[in-house]
This record gives sequence, structure tokens and C-alpha cells, in this order.
Amino acid sequence: MKTDLTDTTSSKINKALVLGRRAIGTPAVGMVLTLVIVTDEENAYDALKAANEASREHPSRTLVVVKRVSRSPRDRANTRLDAEVRLGADAGSGETVVLRLYGEVVDQAQSVVLPLLLPDAPVVVWWPVNAPTDPANDPLGALAQRRVTDTYAAEQPIEELTARADTYTPGDTDLSWTRITPWRSMLAAALDQVHCKVTSADVEGEEFNPSVELLAMWLAERLKVPVRRSKSAGPGLTSVRLETSAGPIVLDRPDGSLATLSIEGQPDRAVALKRRETAELIAEELRRLDPDDTYAASLRFGLERLDEEAAITAPAPGAPAPDVTAAEPEAAPGAAGEPAKKAPAKKAPAKKAPARKAAAE
Repeated sequence: MKTDLTDTTSSKINKALVLGRRAIGTPAVGMVLTLVIVTDEENAYDALKAANEASREHPSRTLVVVKRVSRSPRDRANTRLDAEVRLGADAGSGETVVLRLYGEVVDQAQSVVLPLLLPDAPVVVWWPVNAPTDPANDPLGALAQRRVTDTYAAEQPIEELTARADTYTPGDTDLSWTRITPWRSMLAAALDQVHCKVTSADVEGEEFNPSVELLAMWLAERLKVPVRRSKSAGPGLTSVRLETSAGPIVLDRPDGSLATLSIEGQPDRAVALKRRETAELIAEELRRLDPDDTYAASLRFGLERLDEEAAITAPAPGAPAPDVTAAEPEAAPGAAGEPAKKAPAKKAPAKKAPARKAAAE
């Protein structure tokens, strides 16, 4: 059921919601939260489609705030609020209200949204694009317990990620962080299977992908090891390599769908690690409304600190394994009187080469 309201008010929209529920025979309100989507006309359809799919898991009242651009002084002087109320099959498992703001009311969106929030229910605000620099201090963000942004959709994702770290407030989260949840789970499970010490790591992914940076910062913050980042053609994250005292652990996903987990001394395993749709990412974020301390710690680790440690101390991918294994046999042949004196002379330059290369890069 759809109801179009032109040049309306929040009270009329609430009345249309009540009348619509009675018309379709569901007067009771069974929503668990209010999801506010702040977007433009270009991205409104995709965002609303993802929210409707997520509502099957989290029945909610979805308020889509579309700020229309007024190109002339005359249009900016005409303040108007149009609304489209959707109920039943047209709104997934909840209720949907599409709000189109014109003129000066664009700067007062919180006054339009506030009367439409569900009473005594959590509020989540999601910016699919054009998120504010400080979501917590945004008028709409101040209404929410949870604020969801997506640095992947920003024009300069890496700079946007740095800005998020500077303005982080408990309750902030990023879909670029949500995208690496399966990677973090798989790497943690792999390390649980091997008793070893991680010495370095390498994260490979497409250029300008903030998920690569977030995964690298998470590894550096949790494992306290230098982490390098390498570029690939994608899609998204393609590989993570952990150098350990028991041999390398590699999680490789070249096609964006099926990954291969390789652990020294064990057969390779195929792992389902497909790239998820936006609806799945939003559904995951709506499962928890408390602050994500792990995301906060990884974000605050800092790209600058990550760059310093990777450039100065991180060896090139695959370099530690040959050096460590070569060092042990050199001592043994020396005791047996074999050509132990020649081996160090040949391998000494090769041992220094990775350090120079890492510093140059």
C-alpha cells in the first residue's frame, strides 16, 4: 500500500501511517528500531532496496531522507515536504516513509524526522554516500545510538578514513569494516589451529580500498607486528599472508568468491568467502547497537603509524621464511665441519637485501 502526500507535515505523515495500518489489517506496531537513511535522489533506490531486504531480519520503520538540491534562489525560497508512505508488501517487513525535502527545510531535517521516530526504540542513522565529517555531531546523527557510514563510497576513501579516526565517537561504524568480518573470523580461526608466533603480515587488495587499510590496522593492533599492504587488481581484498615461526599462513581469494586457506604442514582448504551485498552488511550492523570497541581500537591505530612500521621494519612478503630456515642449518653444518664457512659468505648479502628494499618502498 502506498500513500503520496504533497506539501505535508510530520503530523499528517503519522496519521497516514495509522490509517494505512488499519487499512491492511495490522494495527499493532511490531518494529524493533527506526532506521534513518540520509541520501540523495541518485542513491535512494539502492539504499531503500537494501534496507527492505534487511528488514526481514530486523523489522523496522525506515525513514528515507532525500535532500533535494535547489538550483535557483526562487526554488530555495520554496520550502516544501513531500512524503511517500509505504506499508505491507511495498515496505518489506516494516514501514517505509520516503521524505523529500525542498528549500530551507533541508537544513532542518531533524525537526521533520524527530516526530516520526518509534517511541522507546533504538535509532540507527545510515549515510550510504556523502556522510558528514563528524557523524555524532550531525543534527540527525545526534538522534541515533548507532551511526553507519561507508568510506568506500567516498571520493577519497583513505583521507576519509583518517577523518573518521579523528572524529570517532562510540556508536560510529563503517561498512568498510563490516566487509572484513569474514576475513577477521577466518584468520583468527587459522591462528587457533597453530601454536606459533606471528612475525609479520602482508595484506593485498585493490587500490583505494579502505577495507585493506582497516584489516591491516586490525592485524597490526592485535598482533603487534609490522604489516605491509600490497596492490592487486581486486576485486576487493585478495590475499592475507601471515609469516609465523611455524611457516606462512595464507588466505587467498583471487576471484571474490572462493578463498584458499594454506597452513604449513596441512592440506589446502577451500573456504566460501564471497563478497557480500549491502543488505547483508546493514543486517549485520543492526544486530548490535552497542559501541564496537575493536573497530575503535583498529581505527585509532592510525595509518601514519601503520606506514612507519611497515616501511621500516616489515620484511618483504616471503622473505622471513628463507632467512629463518637458513640460519638454523648454518649453525649445524659448522659443528660438523661441512662447508659452513662458505654458506654465510654467500647468504650474507641476500640477508640484507630485503631490509634495503623494505626501507626504499
